[in-house]
Amino acid sequence: MKPNQKQKKNGTMPPAMAEQDGNAATPSALALFASRLSYRRFGDEDLRVLEAALSAGADVPALLATRSAARSLLQASAAEAFAFTATGSVLDGGSSLVVADFFARAFALVGDVESCLAMRYEALLLRDAKYCNDLHLQVSRQEWLTFAKDSHDNGFYTIASKAFANALGHIHPSHPGLLDSANSIEEKDKINDITGLQNLAKSLSAQHSVQTQSAEYMKRRASGVHEKDNFQSGKPRLSASSMFRLGIKTRNIKKLLRSQGRNLGDLKQS
Repeated sequence: MKPNQKQKKNGTMPPAMAEQDGNAATPSALALFASRLSYRRFGDEDLRVLEAALSAGADVPALLATRSAARSLLQASAAEAFAFTATGSVLDGGSSLVVADFFARAFALVGDVESCLAMRYEALLLRDAKYCNDLHLQVSRQEWLTFAKDSHDNGFYTIASKAFANALGHIHPSHPGLLDSANSIEEKDKINDITGLQNLAKSLSAQHSVQTQSAEYMKRRASGVHEKDNFQSGKPRLSASSMFRLGIKTRNIKKLLRSQGRNLGDLKQS
């Protein structure tokens, strides 16, 4: 039995992958990765399968199509995995953390920055809530700071502001008196730097919100004017191409009428 026939029989190939053309190894590799995801396989070996699938395209269009299909597959699988978490099918925070970490790395491989940051944020929040007293799993200030800067650099200012706040909370949270020790100047400088970044993120978030609201207002206003014009005219607006064709047709009719007028004049004179 041929590989593509076996895939169709087992029904493991998602629609997004089935639409691809070109190298047959690409959908086969993605089908293998999809199958592993369906069995809740979230390990390093599965990431290597994904990485192999992403490099199996015959040319650039095939590689881009594979990346797009993998991105769609991961988005659907991540939503399903966390739905299982919410219903208790994933038993504890440790399992949830494994899932979040896996999808963060998987989304990074396929170039989905927004989803990658979302998964990283989910993992950090889980660790902060459940493992704050665990020396190996507790979130450090530097981790929050790195995540905040990554979010800020990619335009996610609201999340960046929250992450900067979490970074500030990890500067000697239970021993504020340490800021009065010999290293207080250095610590205060760090606090000022992070506070400055947080304020910048808040400012950019507010600007983005105002710009979005203004754009939506102008869009609604333009839509309202358009509807008003249509109502007053009582006629549907024509597209530019339709108006162009109508203009040519009108001009040809006028030329035909002028030509017919000249012919009638000649007949009368004769």
